[in-house]
Order: sequence, then structure tokens, then C-alpha cells
Amino acid sequence: MLRKALLFICIATAGLAAEPLSFVRDIQPILTKAGCNAGACHAKAITGQRGFRLSVLGFEPEEDYEAIVKQGKGRRVFPPAPEESLLITKGAAIVPHTGGKHLEPGSEFYQTLVRWIAEGMPYTQPNESVLNTIAVEPARISLKPKTAQQLKVTARYSDGSSRDVTKLALFEANDTAMATATDSGLVNTLDLPGNVAVMVRFGGKVSVCSVLIPLGAPVDSLPPVKNFIDQHIFANLKQIGIPPSPICDDSTFLRRVSLDIGGRLPSMEETKAFIADKSPDKRDRAIEALLNSPDYADYFANKWTALLKNQRTEAADITANFAFHAWMRDNLLANTPYDQLVRQILASTGTIVSNPPVAWYKRVKEPTTQVEDVAQLFLGVRMQCAQCHHHPFERWTQAEYYHMAAFFSQIGRKPTAIAGEDLIFHKRGTAQTEHRKTRVMLKPAGLGEPPLDIAPDDDPRLALADWMAQKKNPFFAKALVNRYWKHFFKRGLIEPEDDLRDTNPPTNPELIEALAKHFTDSNFDLKSLVRVIAQSHTYQLSAMPNEHNAIDRQAFSHFYPKRMTAEVLLDSIDMVTASKTDFADLPAGTRAISLPDNSYTRASPFLKVFGRPDNTSVCECERVSSASLAQSLHLMNAPDVKAKLTAAGGRAEQLTKAEMPEPKRIRELYLAAFSREPTADEVQIAETHLAKPRIDATGKPLDSQRSKRNGYEDLLWALLNTKEFLFNH
Repeated sequence: MLRKALLFICIATAGLAAEPLSFVRDIQPILTKAGCNAGACHAKAITGQRGFRLSVLGFEPEEDYEAIVKQGKGRRVFPPAPEESLLITKGAAIVPHTGGKHLEPGSEFYQTLVRWIAEGMPYTQPNESVLNTIAVEPARISLKPKTAQQLKVTARYSDGSSRDVTKLALFEANDTAMATATDSGLVNTLDLPGNVAVMVRFGGKVSVCSVLIPLGAPVDSLPPVKNFIDQHIFANLKQIGIPPSPICDDSTFLRRVSLDIGGRLPSMEETKAFIADKSPDKRDRAIEALLNSPDYADYFANKWTALLKNQRTEAADITANFAFHAWMRDNLLANTPYDQLVRQILASTGTIVSNPPVAWYKRVKEPTTQVEDVAQLFLGVRMQCAQCHHHPFERWTQAEYYHMAAFFSQIGRKPTAIAGEDLIFHKRGTAQTEHRKTRVMLKPAGLGEPPLDIAPDDDPRLALADWMAQKKNPFFAKALVNRYWKHFFKRGLIEPEDDLRDTNPPTNPELIEALAKHFTDSNFDLKSLVRVIAQSHTYQLSAMPNEHNAIDRQAFSHFYPKRMTAEVLLDSIDMVTASKTDFADLPAGTRAISLPDNSYTRASPFLKVFGRPDNTSVCECERVSSASLAQSLHLMNAPDVKAKLTAAGGRAEQLTKAEMPEPKRIRELYLAAFSREPTADEVQIAETHLAKPRIDATGKPLDSQRSKRNGYEDLLWALLNTKEFLFNH
């Protein structure tokens, strides 16, 4: 009893001088810092934890105050003996607590909670100021590897006051392989050089500290600058101190650009002609030829129809899927401006037969899915969280989610004579959507924009397309150029490529702004964007690192090798083995990159094991690009791969019968697989293997022709299983 009395005397004495406490200003931040309102704890959806539910990260303080002070018959707080309150004893693990210990008895947070209960648990104080912003210091800093920097966080309020909230703020680095941040805000850099961001959160506000980690190596010489991409990349490399690799050779470039733009290997004839060509502009001409080829349209139609969920769930879907894929391919081939492509999809009306973009609404039917898919795919903004609560890492609120959803509130559907097909139309009426929590009807509004008054006869989706295509729109162009940058460079300037937010800044802010400006200035010309990327010397750097830049993961000091996608790999194997893969309902010779929907993945063990997506998500992450044991085993001994190696009239048989010297035949094989000449050692090894006598299953020697063919089959098998073949480098 004496200890309790002394505690209350201390509290009362402190209260004479200390400012009265407030739940909103003082208590909610403690609960957030302790993790009580995290999704894995008491902010768990629907039920919370053991009947006690808080809002996610404290974005709804009124609800949390109600839950703590009034619900459960007030058993969580006990003013006559504050330290006996369940809120205190559970948090300090004085009584059993599933979530463990989050409060240290006697600590500053502990004493604040006890004093707040003793003061009568006020929600706010009279004329209490409102939190406006938070600022982190330093906001930008250069730190050498394996060094530390303490951050300071200041909260600024509506009355002009400010306070140090470093102890209450939450810190998180966006790349923990480069830097970590402690609970107290101490940033520790690791070995990797580059740019990393430390996100700071307090009271529903966010701020970012940008940390440059230099390698500090001398950058004495740089490749020539071809365009603005090189200017920004090379300037960043000089700042970080990472010397770039040299420009790659012609064979490497042709193979790389053919795979990235056309989704195919160059033919032997193309390779021979390109290597022999001494013109200084031959690389630019190769890029132009690929952009004007059907291969470009096939490859990028494959990419876009997967992201737009061109999925076959039943046999009747085949007409819609084929029509939508053909429409996308034709528009890419004609180089329809990107904003018009998006507009035709979003504002599509009619039937699929008359207007194929309507097929998107066949797959994406709910307004919530429509707004989430559009935001993530075309704006690079992940809105899913904001449907239920304030976005934890961004400024988007529930209200802004439903303002966006209102653009899709007037979509009507009517059954047609074709089973399973609907007529999509604009319903006359007021465009608005009910806020899930407040039940207030909200008008359409772009992100960060005021609500729009749209006439009942006007389709709100057209207003959405208009807003997205504005040159000042901070999301539309930037999301696309970042997505295409990742296509060519393996990683985006912002990662993930569809998560553009203030707390996830780009590794090269100046470059992404320049790319977005180039894209809008070109009137959203997709081919122009591909052209400027492929023509840059940054894209044409060698994949071979030098003594300094092998550690680089984000500065693009060398080309980052990437595995071929499932479709491209299958087509490449067909090309090298001179075989073909047949697909149902498609003409003979149809390539895998030309497949219109996901149904062919289910029918092809190869496409399935190598990660072709099922077209269920707008996230590129649905496509599996990582290696696996199943992939290795499939390449080594799967029946379909073996059949291609031994195909009648295939590459092995052609080379066996070819009237040319052995070294020349080996050269043809290397040109087909790697787009390069074999080295002298490779020729010698191949000749030695081809000359070996072979026996059949019964142990009898094979005749020379059959033995030679088996030798070429072995050689083909070996080349197909090399990293040089499997990767675009």
C-alpha cells in the first residue's frame, strides 16, 4: 500500500507541472509504437484479439478510445488504482498476455499511461492542437557503408507548436539489405552501395529520410552519353562512386534487344548480317526493325493481356479472349498512344464482338476490384488497404478510395443472346459511391483531387480517363515508364514496379521524372519510350561486372542478367532445336508468346513449370521468374524437351546431314543458341565429343551417321542447359 501511495503522490506532483495528457496526442502513439494496433495484434480484421479490437495503426482514435475506456464494462482501465488497470498489467505482462511484454514497468511510456488513467482518461484537452506534419532530420544524408546515423523526428501542430517525437515514431528501411533502422531511429548502413529510404511514421503522418550509401570507387571514364537516360545514370554512378562496365559487343546486343523487344532469339542470318555490318547506326536500325515487326506486338500483347486478366475460366470464354488479345496486338502494332489504349479499355461499352476492350469488364466485375486494378496497373498505387482503413504507408484515406470507386458506379450490364456475355453500358444517373464506414455518398475524384460534378448523361469513366491523361498527373506516366524500365532492366527505378508512393522513392528521382516527361511529351508513344531506352548506352552496357560494380543492385552500372520468361524460353528452344510446339485451336507454328490466354499454361507442363502466369492478378509478381529444381529437371530429362532434341528434321538431324566441315557446323549451332561464334576451346571440346564412338541399348556400336546425330543431340542438350542460353544478358 505504501508503494501505491508513493506512486500516486509522484503522479499528482508531476501533474502540477506537466501538461495534462490526451489520448489522441499522448496515448495513441504509445499503443502504435508498442504494436498493439498492428494487424497481427489487436487490429486484426473483424474480431481483433481475444475480443479487444483496435483500429489499424490507430487511424481511428475515437473507436480506440471507446474500446479502451467504455467497452468491456470499463474493465481495461481502473482509475482508483491506475497501475492495476488491465491496459497496464497486460501490456507489462504482469498478468498473462498472449502478445507478450510491450511495456517496461517504471518506463516513461508506463508512467504516461498510468498518469493518463489517474487524470481521468481524457480523450482530448480543450483547444487541443491538431497534428499537421512530421519532419525527419536529416531528410537527406550520405553515409558510408557500415556506419550509423541517429534520426530526429519533429511533430508540427496546427497552433504552430512542435515537439520531439523520435521515441514515439516508427522507422522502417525500404531495403533491409542496404540499411536497417532501430526502434529508436538509429540508421545502420550495410555493405551494399546505392540509395535507400527510411520511412518514418507518427500519428498517421509519414516522412522519409533518403540515404545515399557511396561505394567511393574512382569513376575515371564513362561511356559516351547517347541520350538523357545516360546523363542521369552516369551522374548517379559518379555520385555513388561506381564505375560502369563497358558497352557490350554486337552479338550480345543483338541477342539482348531481340529478346527484350521481339521476345525471340535473332536468327542465324540476322546475327551474321549484323556482325558483318560496319555501319555506325546499325544498333539503332536493329531497334527500329524490331519495333516495326509483328514480334514486338506479339510479345507486348502477351504482357498486357496477362496483366489485364485475359483469363479463360470456361469454354465459352474463348471468343472474348481471342478478340481481346487480337485487339491489343493490333493496337500495339499500330502504336496507338497509351492514353487512348487505356481510355478504350476503361470507357468501353457494347459487346465483346463489337468492341473487344469490353472483355476487361467480363473479368473485372466488382467496382472495388475495378478501382483497385486500375489504380495498381495504370497509376502504380495500391489502394486495397484503403477500402477498410487509412493506407498505413501512404496518404490515401478511405474517402479517397470511394471517391475513385465512384467513377465505376454507373456501369450497367444486360444479358445478350450469347450465353455468358453481357452488354456493357453507361447507366444514366448520379455518379457516387457510399463510404463503407460513414455511409456518406461520395462523388468521383482523382487521387488528391477535388470531387467532380458529372452530369447524369456523362460517363464518369471518361472523366477518369481525362484525369489520368493529364500531363500534370503525378502517377499515370510515371507508373508506365517504371513498368517498362523494369521490363528492360530487370528491376524498376521504384520497386515493386507498381508501388509508387512517397515512402518508397525511386533510386534515381531525376531519371524517372525525365522518362515520364519524355513519355508525355511524345503524346504517350510506347514505341518512342522503348526506342529511347534501347538506344541508351545504359541499356547497352555489358553484363560482365568490373572489380568495383559487381556489388551494385540498383544503380545500373552494368546490365543485370535476367531469365527468359516461360513463353520466350519455349520459343527459343523450338528455334534452336528447329522443332515446334503445337497448341490447341491455334494454327501450326503459333509461338508461345502469341498465346491469347492462360488456358495454354494449364495444358503445357513446360509453361507451367517455368512460371507463365494464370492471368488472375494485375501484379507482375504473378509471373514466376526465379529458378527452381523442377525447372532444372524439366530441361534435363522431360519428355517434351527430349522430343525436341531428337525431332525428325530437327537441328541435330540437319547438322548431321549438312555438307560442311565440322567446325562450321558447330559454329552454326553456337550462332543459333548464343548469337555468337564459338571459341577455339569450345570447338575443340565439341569436336572431341562428336567423334566419340557410341553404342545402342544392346551394346552394339552405332553406325557413324547415327553416332554423329546422337553427338549433336548431346551438344544441343548441353547448350540448352547453360546459363548463357537460359538468361538474357
